[in-house]
Amino acid sequence: MPIDETLAGYSDLAFKTAIVVYALVLVLSIAQYASARVRHVGERELVLAGGGTEKPVAPAAGVPGKVSEAPRLPLSERVGNMAFSVLFVAIAVHVLSIVLRGFATGRFPLGNMYEFVTMACAAAVVAGLVFMRDRRYRSMWVFLLVPVLVLLFLAGTVLYADAAPVVPALRSFWLPLHVTIVSVGSGVALVSGVASLLFLYRLRRPTGAESGDILGAIAARLPDARTLDRLAYRTTIVGFPLFGAGVILGAIWAEAAWGRFWGWDPKETCSFIAWVLYAAYLHARATSGWRDTKAAWINVAAFVAMLFNLFIINLVVSGLHSYAGLN
Repeated sequence: MPIDETLAGYSDLAFKTAIVVYALVLVLSIAQYASARVRHVGERELVLAGGGTEKPVAPAAGVPGKVSEAPRLPLSERVGNMAFSVLFVAIAVHVLSIVLRGFATGRFPLGNMYEFVTMACAAAVVAGLVFMRDRRYRSMWVFLLVPVLVLLFLAGTVLYADAAPVVPALRSFWLPLHVTIVSVGSGVALVSGVASLLFLYRLRRPTGAESGDILGAIAARLPDARTLDRLAYRTTIVGFPLFGAGVILGAIWAEAAWGRFWGWDPKETCSFIAWVLYAAYLHARATSGWRDTKAAWINVAAFVAMLFNLFIINLVVSGLHSYAGLN
């Protein structure tokens, strides 16, 4: 099928627009994060980051028959609401770029690293909306959007590939199943990895905002450690079976394409290692004595293994999956 250059151009334009809008959301999120007020009540921290912990004071009774003005929202909440609204625009444009790439090429838009990373980043942001829709998580968007923007920048520069048909080995009905599940699982794992990293950081610097410690002030605006740990666990519960299903479907596809289910190809091996690490994290998370920092470090190791599998294995190590890189 010939490539529709017009739709391909619109897809690239939508991709670039999505990056700009995500950058705007990041700037607004940083402003919301910086303007959030932190109070200390005894030893408990109350973070006023977008209206989650303190109720506005009721206005005094006015003159009978006169309508009292509603209390003005804090600056952090107003900026946070604005960032959250613009985020939906960014996601819509992002998804539009993926859909247009599919129509332009007449195939499922997951045939190279550019398209895979684009899909995984979209899955990460959507997973963030699902799992972090509560206002207490708003301060986390700063730390989720930074890696998303970095990955999108790499996808649009180093990993970019022009709209073109896929190589014969990828012309299979297994492509939408296998690669979509893996990309969505990778996006969910990105949220889980960020949550565990912030959990470890939060434990290391639980206080310090009042003493002029900048790193402590950053930590004090995050959700509490228990909330971050729970978010990492919940997202891994979803990402782990998705990643496992992707590995199984990949093995079935390998048998149809290469005549064997498993050949210890570098990508197969690294995928299996990442899957085992995620299984170890879930087991450690349910084991007494391993629930806190030890389990979180295992989750971080699994996240690093997934990134290693995505970039180093695909782009540096030679193997049967090398065609899925930049060519």
